[in-house]
Amino acid sequence: QVQLVESGGGLVQVGGSLRLSCAASGRTFRTYTVGWFRQGPGKERESVAAINWGGVTTYYADSVKGRFTISRDNGNYTVYLQMNSLKPEDTAVYSCAARSDYCSSIYCLKDGYTWWGQGTQVTVSS
Repeated sequence: QVQLVESGGGLVQVGGSLRLSCAASGRTFRTYTVGWFRQGPGKERESVAAINWGGVTTYYADSVKGRFTISRDNGNYTVYLQMNSLKPEDTAVYSCAARSDYCSSIYCLKDGYTWWGQGTQVTVSS
C-alpha cells in the first residue's frame, strides 16, 4: 500500500509560479511511475505530467509543455511539479498518482494508476 500526500497548492496571480509536492510512503516508491493529474471546475480529470522511476521518460500535456516541469527526489520519496507562467485555465484540483510498473511509453504514463492522493487546490486569479 502506498500513501500519497500532495502539498504546495494555493492562490496565485496570472503569470505566477507554484511548486507542488507529492510525498509518498514506502521505500519501493523510488521504483514507481508517478503522474500528476488535474480536474478543473466542470471538467474531466486530465493527465498533466508523469515521470518514470529513473526520470528517463517524462510526459507533459500539450497545454503545459514549456511551463510545467516534473521531477523526483527518490531519496526523499517525493515527486515535484514546478508550475510557471500560470494561467486561469490551470485552476484545478491537482492530484498525484503512482503505479508500480515501469513505464516507457506515453500511453503507460498517462493512465492506469493504482494509488492516488487527496489532491491540492490551485487557483490562478486574473
